[in-house]
Amino acid sequence: MTAAVLDGAPRWVSGLLAGVQAALLSLLVVVTPTLAAYVATSADPANAEVGWPRSVAVGAALWLMGHGGPVRVDGVVVTLVPLGITALALFGAYASARRTAQPVRSAWLAGTGGYVALLALVTVLAADAGPIGAGGGAVARVAVGGTLVAGAGLALGMVRPAGWRAVTRPVWSRVPPLLRAGVRGGAMVTAMVLCVAAAVVTTWAVSGRAAAGDVIAGLGLDTFSGVLLAVGQLSFVPNLVLWAVGWLAGPGFAVGAGTVFSPAEVTSGPLPALPLLGALPTGAGGALRWAPLVVVGAGCVAGWWLHRRLAPTTWRQPFAAAACTASVAGLATALLVGLSGGAAGPGRLAVVGPSPLLVGAMVAGATLVGSLVVLAPADRAFRSAVATVVRGMAGGAERGGARVRGAAADPPDAARDDA
Repeated sequence: MTAAVLDGAPRWVSGLLAGVQAALLSLLVVVTPTLAAYVATSADPANAEVGWPRSVAVGAALWLMGHGGPVRVDGVVVTLVPLGITALALFGAYASARRTAQPVRSAWLAGTGGYVALLALVTVLAADAGPIGAGGGAVARVAVGGTLVAGAGLALGMVRPAGWRAVTRPVWSRVPPLLRAGVRGGAMVTAMVLCVAAAVVTTWAVSGRAAAGDVIAGLGLDTFSGVLLAVGQLSFVPNLVLWAVGWLAGPGFAVGAGTVFSPAEVTSGPLPALPLLGALPTGAGGALRWAPLVVVGAGCVAGWWLHRRLAPTTWRQPFAAAACTASVAGLATALLVGLSGGAAGPGRLAVVGPSPLLVGAMVAGATLVGSLVVLAPADRAFRSAVATVVRGMAGGAERGGARVRGAAADPPDAARDDA
């Protein structure tokens, strides 16, 4: 049916429709639960002062946060990005492009522009919807975030995997094989660390379920508040996974100024009454201090993959491949971790999340060590170079010993003259 509607229209129209459709779908997915909760509780006298525009504004504000927009809640600016909403919007753009858009540049530009225009419109409307609205400069931040999300999602949907390979092959083929392998190895390390971090968060959630239950019971939520809290918390689960990456790397993360959650130390403080925070780690020290070895292990796996993939001819090439792998893993981790933090409230809560620089540096260092532990000894050129150095050192030691023995056997010149 879409093809029939677009028959004869310029190809950029298909992209525009895909972009607007993606924005509306992701917005509705977030707003619908809040509106449904309002309808379900509209007869409650306690909610007599809450109108349906307020419930829509709450969902719209959460949607804007997913695109990087700062949101003002009772005068407090919140910049923490719910990455679950970001992932939802990215998937919506991808799916809409696969279904509607034609794979041409004009369609991609029109779709991205339509998506960003709708974002700007919602930002302006949400700013006047009540106590919850967009903070200063939100339009610019949302425009940048929306451009990145829509541009990436629409591009992935318009071009099939085979097409991506055809598009990127002219550039990718010019990259040296050593560098290509290092980039793939770094991506492999990042994916492995993320998977382990997700498993760690699951363990935290199971062990902290009692604390989360106590928080829920203490809040005394009605249906409307419960649905809002559930939607909000689910949207921040990816953030918690990235915080766990910081925990695995060693530096840990903060939930408020002065707090630390790391394998070696847990220094907590007053926290908001949110069930999600019941999943924060409570133990430290002991065997947990060895958690960064997980990243070293991921580097070992990447090193073994590089050994099977490459055929180096000099002893320097394994080190170059390991350095490239570590750099890519560190940069990718720092970027992802940087997206997971921000300000979650006033005062102490202005500092939430891991430090991107510390986590990226630790991941890069651990990856470099792990990959070299496997890659260097397994490389024939490296072993030959080491053997040559060892033989040279042994030969030098023997020659030095011979000179010492010869000097001891021959008397000094003065002693021979006296004789």
